[in-house]
Amino acid sequence: MFNNLTSSFRAMTPNIVKTEVLSGLTVALALVPEAVAFAIVARVDALVGLYAAFIVGLITALIGGRPGMISGATGALAVVMVELVVSHGVQYLFATVVLMGILQILAGAFRLGKFIRMVPYPVMLGFVNGLAIVIFLAQRSQFKDASGEWLNGIQLYLMLGLTGLTMLIIWAGSKYIKAFPAPLLGILIVSAIVIGFNLDVSRVGDLGSIQGGLPDFSIPAVPMNFETLSIIFPYSAILAAIGLIESLLTLNLVAEITESKGGASQECVAQGAANVVTGFFGGMGGCAMIGQSMINVNSGGRTRLSGTSAALFLLAFILFGSSLIEQIPLAALTGVMFMVVVGTFAWSSFRIINKIPRSDAFVLILVSGVTVAEDLGIAVIVGVIVSALVFSWQAAKRIEARTSMLAENQKLYELHGPLFFGSITSFQEIFDPKGDPEDVIVDFIDSRVWDHSGLQAIDSLAERYKSAGKTLHLRHLSADCKSLLNKAGQMVEVSVIEDPEYGIAVDYEGRLEKEEPIAS
Repeated sequence: MFNNLTSSFRAMTPNIVKTEVLSGLTVALALVPEAVAFAIVARVDALVGLYAAFIVGLITALIGGRPGMISGATGALAVVMVELVVSHGVQYLFATVVLMGILQILAGAFRLGKFIRMVPYPVMLGFVNGLAIVIFLAQRSQFKDASGEWLNGIQLYLMLGLTGLTMLIIWAGSKYIKAFPAPLLGILIVSAIVIGFNLDVSRVGDLGSIQGGLPDFSIPAVPMNFETLSIIFPYSAILAAIGLIESLLTLNLVAEITESKGGASQECVAQGAANVVTGFFGGMGGCAMIGQSMINVNSGGRTRLSGTSAALFLLAFILFGSSLIEQIPLAALTGVMFMVVVGTFAWSSFRIINKIPRSDAFVLILVSGVTVAEDLGIAVIVGVIVSALVFSWQAAKRIEARTSMLAENQKLYELHGPLFFGSITSFQEIFDPKGDPEDVIVDFIDSRVWDHSGLQAIDSLAERYKSAGKTLHLRHLSADCKSLLNKAGQMVEVSVIEDPEYGIAVDYEGRLEKEEPIAS
């Protein structure tokens, strides 16, 4: 890992270094208001959010599974944390973040990150669209005053004008100025206008001071007993799951945009290590940030240097540049985030919505809606469950049989399709033990038994024919199936040359038979 890290830095040309560093600076400027805002949501000090953005961002940039990704404090985690902070205090939050990191490291060690491949494409589209809507809605707070009322009059016009100007500069800069990150150009020009003309608009400093020192190491001041564990574990588990889901989906998205691969398990370990360290240094924890990652990618950031630079710039802002950064108008950063929304939303989904299966369209809309209404973790879980149910229903309808008479008293059933829990009802309806002749052959050459429910259905079928006084022959079942069948096992005809070989995950004789790849 570290050899790859050093070699990737050595391979950079001066132009690449310039692009990566400027991308990091752009991300760092956009990170400040978000980290402060998420800290406010979680009811903790602004520096708690900033330290999390620095530490999580730095560690994941150095050892994460996808160069170019940006991590830090996020709103998806902040909304879960607030209840814990209000009821038990910030020290319990730090302990929760440490345990959250340990759970994420375990997920990486056991290679659970590979299960992200089980997320269907409609869920991915719904995730992207929902998150774009969430980012858009999150900017509404910038159009309100300190009392929570909507801006009006000249204040509103200035905010809208500066936001629109930032978006125009970013659009033109990305089209005509390739040597400089367009988002950074927009921030600098609009900031210069606001500061030069001393315009009365909201600035970063209005959210809270970002001035501070280096984070200090400290063990969370909580009792080390089972009661504490019972308090923090549920939060840690939820935060770990949400953090990994958002990080791995962001990893897949960035990998798709940059046409490169990412390491899911490595990202799990990196996120976990970052959160463990963050908890011991007074940070609120974090995960991958799709908005900041998109800013980085759109600004040209492709390597670990951009994420590392962003984290170091953020630390420099905290230590030395707080007075300057606090002068940046929020309108400029809002404009940047609006352009992120435009670039993140999958506009093609409107074009394909009537061309894809209705079930996929429903999942896409459902995940987008749940992402906005609840949070990303719940949305993805709901989307995967619904997609799995749809798949099971579709697969259950595919089992069928072609029948023929081989002799006067011998009937052949040639099965086609998978036999599993969802298709056993259709499987049972195929056969007619009372009306069939004395000798019946069931051929599984074009069928596969997927689970224990399928085996039980075969057992039940054997019992039905036995009760009817008929002879049943089962052909082209694997040796594994034969050994697991109870009543029907003796009815299986073995053909060494033709019989398929595939494993089934069932609990047999007190042990778990591991699933193996299916091979005919």
